[in-house]
Amino acid sequence: MKNDRQSLPHPGEAIFLTDGGLETTLIFHRGLDLPHFASFPLIDDEAGRAELDAYYGTYLSIARDKGCGFVLDTPTWRANPDWAAKLGYDLASLRAINIRSVDYIAGLREKWRKPGMPILLNGVIGPRGDAYQQGQMSVAEAEDYHAHQIGAFAETPVDMLSAVTLNTTEEAIGVTRAAKAVGLPVVISFTVETDGRLAGGMPLREAIETTDGMTDNGPAYYMINCAHPVHFEGILADSEGWQERIGGLRANASSKSHAELDEATEIDIGDPEDLGRRYRSLTLRHPSISVLGGCCGTDHRHVAAICEACMPRAAAE
Repeated sequence: MKNDRQSLPHPGEAIFLTDGGLETTLIFHRGLDLPHFASFPLIDDEAGRAELDAYYGTYLSIARDKGCGFVLDTPTWRANPDWAAKLGYDLASLRAINIRSVDYIAGLREKWRKPGMPILLNGVIGPRGDAYQQGQMSVAEAEDYHAHQIGAFAETPVDMLSAVTLNTTEEAIGVTRAAKAVGLPVVISFTVETDGRLAGGMPLREAIETTDGMTDNGPAYYMINCAHPVHFEGILADSEGWQERIGGLRANASSKSHAELDEATEIDIGDPEDLGRRYRSLTLRHPSISVLGGCCGTDHRHVAAICEACMPRAAAE
């Protein structure tokens, strides 16, 4: 069923995998040039689609072999008006390629899914500005800005939306309200600095509680992405009510800070097995976490190690 909230991952239930660091994989491992870190233009290029096919296929094969569901992302993290304008897209062409991105992943789903392997089509939304710098939009500005991309997704058979690498509650609230306006379930994924706080210093707990309070618990669930577990394990050390709203993790491979990663000229893949062990510890402590994948620097090796460490879902040790 189109846009069926009941099909989404439910906290504490079966594991859903997702992919790793799309852009870092394509740039550092495949040698592609992605101006402004944008992968969505590959949708309209035959060679680009072949690269995307191969990329997604490595993760879908892991999910198929392990018998778990998969959240299949559109490559649209940069497909919003400000970033797309830098690449020569006007609003009409941007709307069209967001729609085609869902058509693309829908084709992948038809190719890969099998009984017992649910694959959810996930429209990905990125921040308006730099994911590592605190944004300056008001809630109203964020809702109006992101409504363009969300409106395009609303014309497709997408199952859900995920706004990833957000670092302000204003943008999170605006995205949530824009998604609710068109009837699409949305996941909010915050990124944190090495101290476990958002870029402006707000604790993650406050960010989640503020967003929930201003949207009547609007997000389907929350995620943490684009940070290594050593940056946020401490704030998840206890079991508190707000943590039950965290339904997924997409960590970086490297434990370096965002500033250090920005300056890096080579990829730091970290230790996939250690990352898997950290995920296992977190999922045992917080059974609400059901969606597992990676972010910058991670590839299929990391997701395979995470899957191996965390499946089957075990009782807390």
